[in-house]
Amino acid sequence: MLLSEGKPGIGGEPLLREKTKPKYSVFTKEIGSDVPSWVAFDRQVLSFDAYVEDEVPDKSQEKYRIRFYKIFFYLEDDTIQVTEPVVKNSGLRQGTFIQRRRISLPPPDDDQFYTVYHFNINIDIVFYGWAFKIYDCDVFTKNFLKKIGIKLNPPGECPEDPYMKTWRQKLDCIRPLRPYESFDTLKQFLEYDRKVLRFFCLWDDSASLFGDRRELILLYFLSDDTIEIKELLPHNTGRDAMPFFLRRRKLPKYGPPGIYQPGAITDRVVLNLYSGLAENRVYGYLLDKCKLGKLEQEFYKDSDLSIGTTINVWGRKVLLCDCDEFTKTYYKTKYGIENFTSIPWKAPSPPKIERKFPPYTGFGSEEDSLRSCIGLVPMPRPNLGNFRKFMEKDSYGSISNILRFFAKLITHKCADVDRLFIISYFLSDDTISVFEPIERNSGNAGGQFLKRMRVKKPGQEVFKSELSEYMKVEELYIGATVNVNGYLFLLLNADEYTLKFMEKNSEKFPFSNLELALQKLKDEKSKSREIKQVFRDADPAFTKMVDYNTFRDIVMTITVGKLIEQELVTIARHYGVPEDPCPDTNTLIAMAHEQLKKNFFENFERLIYSCVYQDREKKKVLPSKDIKRLCKSSRLPLTDDLLGSLLSKVYDSTDRQLHFVTIDEQRCEDMWLGMPSPIPTKYINYFQFLKDVYGLEEE
Repeated sequence: MLLSEGKPGIGGEPLLREKTKPKYSVFTKEIGSDVPSWVAFDRQVLSFDAYVEDEVPDKSQEKYRIRFYKIFFYLEDDTIQVTEPVVKNSGLRQGTFIQRRRISLPPPDDDQFYTVYHFNINIDIVFYGWAFKIYDCDVFTKNFLKKIGIKLNPPGECPEDPYMKTWRQKLDCIRPLRPYESFDTLKQFLEYDRKVLRFFCLWDDSASLFGDRRELILLYFLSDDTIEIKELLPHNTGRDAMPFFLRRRKLPKYGPPGIYQPGAITDRVVLNLYSGLAENRVYGYLLDKCKLGKLEQEFYKDSDLSIGTTINVWGRKVLLCDCDEFTKTYYKTKYGIENFTSIPWKAPSPPKIERKFPPYTGFGSEEDSLRSCIGLVPMPRPNLGNFRKFMEKDSYGSISNILRFFAKLITHKCADVDRLFIISYFLSDDTISVFEPIERNSGNAGGQFLKRMRVKKPGQEVFKSELSEYMKVEELYIGATVNVNGYLFLLLNADEYTLKFMEKNSEKFPFSNLELALQKLKDEKSKSREIKQVFRDADPAFTKMVDYNTFRDIVMTITVGKLIEQELVTIARHYGVPEDPCPDTNTLIAMAHEQLKKNFFENFERLIYSCVYQDREKKKVLPSKDIKRLCKSSRLPLTDDLLGSLLSKVYDSTDRQLHFVTIDEQRCEDMWLGMPSPIPTKYINYFQFLKDVYGLEEE
């Protein structure tokens, strides 16, 4: 019961705990109990204070050092652990000196282990050759040793380490001056971190030689009351682009204070140096605690800055002219300032000097000649134009970004009246190419009429300083007359891609805007009854639709020349009646001609001669099987489906035979040209057209 009343030792749980099998210690025999020691003394540790005199042979200032240790004795298994408390800046490896284990006695009793009876106060104990002087222990250890019958010696005195004594004397000399002045800057930093006041400033140095007005930006950091100034350098100012006009620091109000020798101004003044005897020298120094040599300076605070104030930046008079919104809010909240009238600080812009370039010489392009006039060294690279536009509008996939128009040459020469051309406009670089389809026996070679290039607008002077104006895509539309290097072309039609592109970008192509085109028809609302009657007369069967030519004649008569062909095509495409999905005869013939053209088939005379030869009765009809056989024998490059659909269109239901006729030569050539049809749609839903334009309902 005596052991149960004791308090646990200060050692606590050991770092390395060894698992030992149950045994009976000498302590259990003393109290006459049968409880194992590892159960009775679990977590109970004896703690002793000891020191070791460590010799220092290689240093003349000291002969030895006093190193302090803690010796822990674990009652549960008679293990011992020795640790050295960590001393700041000691330069020694401290911590666990001997790990927890059972330690044997010094020779010649090294076959036995230390027990609690070997410990006492004011005695020497040897662990592995190290002599530890135990000078004291804690209260729990004293009570435990007394209860088991050990007579304790009086506590010894712990000697002072001579090296630490000398070091403390030096620390006393370099301690902060008293009374200690504490500055709580953490609160200010946490409250105003990343909060900066910004002022727009002006330093007018025009009065000095080669001086001018310098535009500055002053940044005041609220976290530590520092100031940073940057300079705004205009383009081509001739000055080096320095990162800072004034680096971040506290700005004195009355600077510069003057020029002093190094060490003349300091917060601490050394009054005297001293040292001890020759054998045990102790170096030290005395400081001036009154701070007589300290220079008192006043620095700019946020309360000193306001619009219209002139501050001293190391001898330069800087005027604060304006500030940002955060700065205004800060001064309005903290100081109640409401007036933030700014001062004009921007320098008046210098007069713009008009640059005059020499006229174009005629060699190379105008852009290349102009680039040689901009710099002293001619540019080695040619003018690449708008590269971004080229990348966005270049052809990719099924999107060609090429607008193609079907045009006719306007001329008084009889031989050139019927010449047809294809004008292609490339959106990537605003270039134009003109191609003439090859027409046999026309007397014209055909092919490339104008290579891809930019076309200048007519009526411009050749040798001039300014760049020439070139033809834009907005100038191309159906019905327009364009001048291409002196040749006049009338745009008759456009392909499907071009019409869709112009309708999609109607803000750029106003003649493809349906609303604008219909507005011209709405202006004739007074004639709505007559217009309705005209359409009704053109549709006696009341099918609510008319063919394109009839619709065109009626609309052109109504507007009296207000609509152009492009607007009419836009209206017709919008109100066009969808065609039957089954292709008609003309479409099948066009598809057949396309296949014949791709395969360079020209043996038409032989095919017709074979058909005439098979027609014994001269009726110009043959059975379908004979027609197919003759086409196969002539190696006609058509698929079976296309050939069957084409023959079914010319099928004669009366005699179950097929007519063979010679295809009109002019029509064949027209289909081979690959031109778009001049009719955008066959039939127009005029009823819906009248309803949208004039609001007329069916009677």
